[in-house]
Amino acid sequence: MSRQAPTLEDVAREAGVSRATVSRVVNGVRNVDPAIQDLVRRAIERTGYAPNQAARQLVTRRTTTVALVVSGAGDSSDTEQNAFATRVFADPFFGRVVGGVVGRLRPRGMHPVLMFAETPESRQEVVSYLRQGGADGALVVSTHHDDPLPALLADARLPAVLFARPGRPVPLSYVDLAHREGGRLAAGHLLARGCRRIVTVTGPLAVAASQERLAGFRDTLARHGDPYVPVAEGGFTVDSGRAAMTSLLAQHPDLDGVFTANDLMAQGRSRSCATRGAGCRRTWRSSASTIRAWRSRAGPG
Repeated sequence: MSRQAPTLEDVAREAGVSRATVSRVVNGVRNVDPAIQDLVRRAIERTGYAPNQAARQLVTRRTTTVALVVSGAGDSSDTEQNAFATRVFADPFFGRVVGGVVGRLRPRGMHPVLMFAETPESRQEVVSYLRQGGADGALVVSTHHDDPLPALLADARLPAVLFARPGRPVPLSYVDLAHREGGRLAAGHLLARGCRRIVTVTGPLAVAASQERLAGFRDTLARHGDPYVPVAEGGFTVDSGRAAMTSLLAQHPDLDGVFTANDLMAQGRSRSCATRGAGCRRTWRSSASTIRAWRSRAGPG
């Protein structure tokens, strides 16, 4: 015969306090003496009590979950949706974002729910999920400059925060990096290493972050007497980095420094350099160091 799960009453008897006091401690009410809170928490540990989440949600109107939404653009085919998910999980940048989200939520007793929103149908699913109280809010990581999801969330008056400045003005808060300063740091690093024939592989230039990184990079080189920087546009993927670097090497075989705007494109760039042999070794070392210096001061990306 299975043992009945411990109740609030069991905890109250164990702690020698009222059921109402236990309820206030469990629900995080702040007007409880710290000594009593400690007494109740120890009684919870001894009894093995676990709050009924459904009942707790009715009282607090909170789910203790946040939707971590990765939003992009694609069609409704299963192949395209699977490819989108594969690209997301292959990007080390996304892993750092998830690590940061979990690291901030866990100490607060909250947890992320991962959702993809790469099609019109999946974007509506996210909106419906939040409207129905599936999560307390959404953290949106957008991978497309013209993403319609932020506007949908704003129109529905749903709590959401965007990772990176949106491509179009929308009344939602966002958190972004100092992209222009990062580009300046990258240029300064290459110049300090003695590089003078410098090129850059950018991200998609329709994306504000790519524009800012390129602008900062150009600003610093221009101040050092080099207003022209050969540019090849990539797509934040390994293959695009390889193709962009191959094009730059064909047009500028004497280059001695390269700034690549994200880690995946840097991997592709290194593969392109590897096919050219020893002539690219210095270029690769310089660029790898640049990315590390930029990330340590300006954040991931």
